[in-house]
Amino acid sequence: MDRPILYDIDVLNEFCINILIKAGFNSRDAEIISDTLLFAEMRNITSHGIVRLPTYVERMEKGLINKNAVMEFTNNQAAAVSLLDADNGMGQIAGYKAMKKAMDIASLYGIGMVAVKNSNHFGVASYYSMMALEKDMIGLVITNSSPAIAPFGTKTPLLGTNPLTIAVPAKDNKPIVLDMSMSTVARGKIRMYALQNKEMPMDWGLDKDGNPTSDPNEALKGSLVPIGGVKGSGLSLIIDLLTGILTDTAMTGEVKTVTDMSGPAKTSHVFVAINIASFIEPNLYKSNVDKVINKIKALPPKGDNEIFMAGEIEHNLMDMRIKEGIPIDIEVVELLNKIADKYEISRL
Repeated sequence: MDRPILYDIDVLNEFCINILIKAGFNSRDAEIISDTLLFAEMRNITSHGIVRLPTYVERMEKGLINKNAVMEFTNNQAAAVSLLDADNGMGQIAGYKAMKKAMDIASLYGIGMVAVKNSNHFGVASYYSMMALEKDMIGLVITNSSPAIAPFGTKTPLLGTNPLTIAVPAKDNKPIVLDMSMSTVARGKIRMYALQNKEMPMDWGLDKDGNPTSDPNEALKGSLVPIGGVKGSGLSLIIDLLTGILTDTAMTGEVKTVTDMSGPAKTSHVFVAINIASFIEPNLYKSNVDKVINKIKALPPKGDNEIFMAGEIEHNLMDMRIKEGIPIDIEVVELLNKIADKYEISRL
């Protein structure tokens, strides 16, 4: 297999922005979308990174994403909550606007919650939860997604992987960032294995008959394995009830995958910002988080393993890739260069 090609982050950012502008997005929206894609690459969440760009562009070209969406906040008479109608626009733009709004509300009322309806795939969930860290707030984000997990005891995919992320600030240590889906791995990671024609671990997916498989293509036809069995299945359902059902956007099982070109995705998200200052002096809170982190890291390790907190490995990788560059698989580069040729911009 060919080795990945290493790119400077600024080169990739300029490439993504140019493609998105050529595809019809305004420059500010293009910058936000590109930032989310490169955030994923820097944290090695490649399934949600630059590989998504061709699909986003295709959805826009086919009219499945509204590039001129007019996103409006409604029910603003409710003090601590708001609802954003994304008008079938890009999920990244809706997510950015919604988290900003949640933080503004939290600065006034101690907590802010914004639900989003009529949206699309928004990339890596922790991009938005981590926005709250800049304001000494805790960020919590959930989203529904297309059917991928069979409800426990069945073999028909109906529930989404439905990610959950919570970002908690620390003082001297790196923040704690939990970012998890309700499946053992994200479906995008299985797509990457299929793209690279690689076998995957047997505990990632099930074929259409509910049997474990190492073939990513069979898993994509079947369902993903939920974390913790019935617990992951149950959490996925609850997130669906708090997003698509709460916003009256889509019933369980109706959200379309990002690669399904048959219609709008009908995705929903929820963004919550918690203002730490409404409960405790922020520096005291962050110092106490440091104490918890240091206490955990001082525990005897299992074997020779280094102890990492949630999100710490990704933080370290992010720092390294900013300095050294971002590796992009050759298969992905080829996909991106096809779009570059189409829109007559410089290839990677």
